[in-house]
Amino acid sequence: MNLPLYRPEAATATRFLFFTGKGGVGKTSLSCATALRLAESGRQVLLVSTDPASNLDEVLETTLTGTPTPIVGAPGLSALNINPAAAAAAYRERLISPMRGLLPEAALQRMEEQLSGSCTVEMAAFDEFSALLGDPAASAAFDHVVFDTAPTGHTLRLIRLAGAWNQFLDTSTSGTSCLGPLAGLEKQRSLYEATVATLADTSASTLILVSRPQPAALREAERTASELCALGLTNQRLVINGTFATTCPQDATARALEQRGDRALADAASFLRRQPSFRVPLRSINILGLAGLRTLLQETTADDHTPPQALPEPLPGSLERLDSLVDTIAARGHGVVMTMGKGGVGKTTVAAAIAVALARRGHAVLLSTTDPAAHLSETLDGQVDGLTLSRIDPAAETAAYTAEVLTTRGSQLDPAARALLEEDLRSPCTEEIAVFRAFAREIDRATHRFVVLDTAPTGHTLLLLDASEAYHRELERQARGSQPREVLHLLERLRDPSFTRILLVTLPEATPVHEAAALQSDLRRAGIEPFAWVINQSLHHSGTCDPLLQHRERAEHRYIREITDTHATRTAWLPWQAEEPTGPESLARLAAAAIPPPPSPAPHP
Repeated sequence: MNLPLYRPEAATATRFLFFTGKGGVGKTSLSCATALRLAESGRQVLLVSTDPASNLDEVLETTLTGTPTPIVGAPGLSALNINPAAAAAAYRERLISPMRGLLPEAALQRMEEQLSGSCTVEMAAFDEFSALLGDPAASAAFDHVVFDTAPTGHTLRLIRLAGAWNQFLDTSTSGTSCLGPLAGLEKQRSLYEATVATLADTSASTLILVSRPQPAALREAERTASELCALGLTNQRLVINGTFATTCPQDATARALEQRGDRALADAASFLRRQPSFRVPLRSINILGLAGLRTLLQETTADDHTPPQALPEPLPGSLERLDSLVDTIAARGHGVVMTMGKGGVGKTTVAAAIAVALARRGHAVLLSTTDPAAHLSETLDGQVDGLTLSRIDPAAETAAYTAEVLTTRGSQLDPAARALLEEDLRSPCTEEIAVFRAFAREIDRATHRFVVLDTAPTGHTLLLLDASEAYHRELERQARGSQPREVLHLLERLRDPSFTRILLVTLPEATPVHEAAALQSDLRRAGIEPFAWVINQSLHHSGTCDPLLQHRERAEHRYIREITDTHATRTAWLPWQAEEPTGPESLARLAAAAIPPPPSPAPHP
């Protein structure tokens, strides 16, 4: 699909620009490049990030704080980095501090964990957004304010239900919603409402939806666009980051990458036609410093046509085939295998490859997923003796859980408070709890077989279940219910490294690696040690003749080394596949893929 190049021109830019999209699509790079382009046109620009995995300091090569810092070499550009974790900690403390000395320390710790989820972090970030957006004096010195990571529709919907907060506070057993302390919402009501009004003002704000030429990222962008339009945030632009056209068509890897992107864009053509859509070409990954940011929005760069001079560095000797991890897993004869990681890293493919490998070793295996887009039957593309499939339907599980809550607690509320409860139940936190109950049922079946779970619960969900009383407290808050049988003693099983093996799946790129590292930290706080990391879709030693992909191949080494040297005790490596691995034979070959040796230098004549 022939899209125009993305050009952020000052003459057409609104004062506030918000970049949103799935993790790893390039929001930070694009927001930085946009802010720099606006500053170089003579404007005063403030760049703000509230991304929990922000690498704004790294991209701008500047140490940032929570106050505007001028960027050396870019007159007119300042940046600040809101630390969402620190903001959330302060946000929690405002709620919990009045309880200190009144409640036991164990109860306070449970409250802190209950308010540690992604929704609370987002609400804390929105608190910081509002200080810049809803108060005109806060950003008066700047012509443009560019935000890396915009608030979600769920946050904005809850803000618009302000009229129900008072009764909800009176009836809530914990004084919180999934977004954190409602008392904090009440105090900030007028500022939040002014912020939402500014967001919806098409003359003041533009929402820039960032995607990749990949089906999952485009679906997420379309869902976000529809959700925000329904809330009145209609001034949107779509930027497809990482479009690719090879200069070496005889290379199977490069040609396959180009064709996959073309198919994804063709399938999303109706969505792309509904709003102004633009493209940014694929770059050689590490967009760092002002010079790198200036190249990001160009049509072509030197890396597109000039191969790197240096040979690829050898891969670490500690890397393993996926099959070697499966050998260790299979030795127990039964148990749970979970693949975890951010969206788009290939968890479904890795889970399917493990399931096939275990079944071919003679074990009974159940392969289950919660991902609506994970077409396990197509991935397997055939029957494997001993392997059965199942799918946990998140929508069905959440609907059943929501109905349970509304039938019990919701029946006692007036329409306004019930509307707020319904919004509370539409949050990701509710889906986590509902789906986790379904996972508990599947895990219960692993005493005499292997259960391989694709798209496992988040680290926060596991932390929330750190004690049965903590989970009971969450159920009491929403439904005054009791624990399902399968949840009892569940965490003991997840903490048993011989029964449960968690594999963190990542791409050899900055955002997936850093998000997996954060997930590992959460798991360890819950007393769960990941079994191994899996580096998926690596171009290392692929033999590509495309100069751009050769540069990307070199850039992977930094993140592979970070994983093996810093994060993982065991690491499996999987190569990028020119053809999607579907069918038992293809999946088996992927699991058995050998670690390639580095190419030998050409002999001197």
